[in-house]
Amino acid sequence: MEIKKVPWQDTISIRHQVLWPDKTPEFCHVEGDDHAFHYGAFIHGKLVCVASIFITDKTARLRKFATLDEHQGKGIGSAILTHILNELNSLEIKDMWFDARDSVAGFYQKFGFDVMGEPFFKGDILYVKMGADLVDVVKSPVSSGDLQHSADNAK
Repeated sequence: MEIKKVPWQDTISIRHQVLWPDKTPEFCHVEGDDHAFHYGAFIHGKLVCVASIFITDKTARLRKFATLDEHQGKGIGSAILTHILNELNSLEIKDMWFDARDSVAGFYQKFGFDVMGEPFFKGDILYVKMGADLVDVVKSPVSSGDLQHSADNAK
């Protein structure tokens, strides 16, 4: 598996397939994409997972994190999130927040993110706001060994 930065335009297809299959591809371009950091995970040269980071001052916001259905549950999301957290740490980003679908909040809690506030709806999907001080998250007990094992299984 290879994880690297990608142009925002490369994120649109996966965002469309995973997050908004009932919308147009144009709907999947969000305000601020031009100035955000976009990451992609590649398996055998094929882009299978994307995530975008929007930074304001020393705070990062994770948005539009999506993995193709057939590649979910293989550690790819964990690997890309770990990569992003390490990069944000090197940039001295202080904290990170995001709106997570309630159904996947447990995934983020493994990394040390906490639910902040009450659940809410966007359309008919239940979300929770999550966040953490990145100093605590980067040192999270979800170790790189655990993530490496997951990443190896995804190859």
